[in-house]
Amino acid sequence: MNNQTTDIPTKINWEEIRAQFPVLQQEVNGKKLVYLDNGASSQMPKSVSDRIDAYHKNEHANVHRGIHSLSQKATDAFEATRTKVRDFINAGSLEEIIYTTGTTDSINLVAQSYGRKNFKAG
Repeated sequence: MNNQTTDIPTKINWEEIRAQFPVLQQEVNGKKLVYLDNGASSQMPKSVSDRIDAYHKNEHANVHRGIHSLSQKATDAFEATRTKVRDFINAGSLEEIIYTTGTTDSINLVAQSYGRKNFKAG
């Protein structure tokens, strides 16, 4: 594991967090929008949508599937995120960082992996 420490704020500024999500700036029935359907789709902060937009405009290519420069650039950027995620969650190694298509895919992967090792026929 990494020996990194993370300072946890003692007071959370919810308005500052809400301000990072453009979709939450609208009102519904005269009230600030509150989005609770994260199981179906989560909203993203502007910094994430800006980065995705830049990727689609300037870097879009298959990851791990091409030898051309755009594919290599996309692969390098994709793999670089493993280090950032590892450090953020204090994982022990890059191999612990596995990307999936979503929560259902992740749960199925864990269930299949655990089941194959721990359950036998009968």
